[in-house]
Amino acid sequence: MCGIVGYVGSQSALDVVMAGLKRLEYRGYDSAGVAVLADGGLAAAKRAGKLVNLEKELVDRPLPTGHTGVGHTRWATHGGPTDANAHPHLDNAGRVAVVHNGIIENFAALRGELEERGHALASETDTEVVAHLLTEEFSATADLAEAMRLVCRRLEGAFTLVAVHADEPDVVVGARRNSPLVVGVGEGEAFLASDVAAFIAHTRSAIELGQDQVVELRRDGVTVTGFDGRPADVRSFHVDWDASAAEKGGYDYFMLKEIAEQPKAVADTLLGRIDAAGSLRLDEVRISASELREVDKVVIVACGTAFHAGLIAKYAIEHWTRIPCEVELASEFRYRDPILGPRSLVIAISQSGETMDTLMALRHAREQGSKVLAICNTNGSTIPRESDAVLYTHAGPEVAVASTKAFLTQLVACYLVALYLGQVRGTKWGDEISAVVRDLSHISGEVERVLETMEPVRALARSLADKDTVLFLGRHVGYPVALEGALKLKELAYMHAEGFAAGELKHGPIALIEEDLPVVVVVPSPRGRSVIHDKIVSNIQEIRARGARTIVIAEEGDEAVVPYADHLIRIPVTPTLLQPLVATVPLQVFACELATARGNEVDQPRNLAKSVTVE
Repeated sequence: MCGIVGYVGSQSALDVVMAGLKRLEYRGYDSAGVAVLADGGLAAAKRAGKLVNLEKELVDRPLPTGHTGVGHTRWATHGGPTDANAHPHLDNAGRVAVVHNGIIENFAALRGELEERGHALASETDTEVVAHLLTEEFSATADLAEAMRLVCRRLEGAFTLVAVHADEPDVVVGARRNSPLVVGVGEGEAFLASDVAAFIAHTRSAIELGQDQVVELRRDGVTVTGFDGRPADVRSFHVDWDASAAEKGGYDYFMLKEIAEQPKAVADTLLGRIDAAGSLRLDEVRISASELREVDKVVIVACGTAFHAGLIAKYAIEHWTRIPCEVELASEFRYRDPILGPRSLVIAISQSGETMDTLMALRHAREQGSKVLAICNTNGSTIPRESDAVLYTHAGPEVAVASTKAFLTQLVACYLVALYLGQVRGTKWGDEISAVVRDLSHISGEVERVLETMEPVRALARSLADKDTVLFLGRHVGYPVALEGALKLKELAYMHAEGFAAGELKHGPIALIEEDLPVVVVVPSPRGRSVIHDKIVSNIQEIRARGARTIVIAEEGDEAVVPYADHLIRIPVTPTLLQPLVATVPLQVFACELATARGNEVDQPRNLAKSVTVE
């Protein structure tokens, strides 16, 4: 979950690395640090807390100018967020600097061995052992890349490592196992980072790094090998967005910008999905039509917001394909011995493509002979590379930790996958698929309409800033929307928020209802499923009779809810299965505004990081 930047070239390494860390701070903000090679030595600075603390330190105690360096912004795992535990970590001689993302599982044994050999370790982290191991191996090889390969063969766990050595001032070396690392290639310069956002201002040419690979960066080129030293095949790709896409663009927060970008993101995800013959197509498919026709079960694995997208996808997949569909928390999936086989299709949903729980679930599924289809926002990331088929969302960079536009584009992608399965299996006619795609194409404009009517929602949120609890209710596809609304409020406002299936209200949750308790109710359309609609109207009456303050999200023209809504939020009329694309938006705005009113940091909520790359 940490952010890593490495640079070698003609520019000031400190300037490049610090700018990259600013773009990656969403990945972790417990501490930050940099190291620069200059004047035959290595200079480093690091501070606990957000990046601004490091910036102040560098004003007070500037580092020398150099052209090779590394930087890190941390989400703490081993050891608390202190100056001593911040990265980079150095060896005793101060000649090696290492930054790290992930967990080294056998660090305790390695630390014991090092201490027996006389090494003095100054932190509580697993990372520091790597600096000392590299020193030992470099003393024997005088080659930092070879030293890294030798060290990595001794490490257990998931890790990205980037290191520099004062004796090789024009080299940056990185290593990757189960944790993100991407190379940027410029003119006479090269970059390493956890995310392309770190170097997008300098180059859009990137290289994917595969599993168990070591990369050596020099000004004049990049060399990639396996941990065994053999040359490795790599794939280059072009980043299709620029630096301006990762800037706030006049908004106070990235989250506000990303909420506003949702109409475009939805439209971009739909772009080019219909070929000249009128058929749906995905981005990469290495599963034959005959194999898809044999699928007898779909299993969706995901975490957090992506899990909620999967819950909604279940309704569409089962309705449009008649294939049974299960939705699993990726963190629990492989530990319960799931029943999988060659006729199972596993759909892995991850914004970053590096979510460790989802990646491990994917690998378990493939070990059982199942095919895997990935829905992802990040080209070149691990989950798409290890899948049999990919549908990329085109949300562009999402910097705010709380996901917004990634969620909506994941929903669009899920609908497209469901339709694609229906197309291949013959459960949906071509004109039926075209009709749904047309409906989806109109959603972008409907989301825009919702965003234009959000000022009353913001005012409502501000009025509830002193509340301790908000509950959310929904039915059918509105239930996952309720879960997502509650998650956003937990993430941003740090308040108790729970989402419930409205039909479960009388089975326990109604005991929570008390005078003036805010309850948000996502109401299904009265048109297609009037029975469900009538039942949720009854639910609203039940909670209002017990003193709750009802906040009702209902489509335009639904008059049945009006007498029972203390606050009514209107959304456009949409097909039932697609309603989450518009119903979720007011909940995003509500959470963002309420958190702001409470004085919270919206883009970087406490204890959270954007991409969870450790289990």
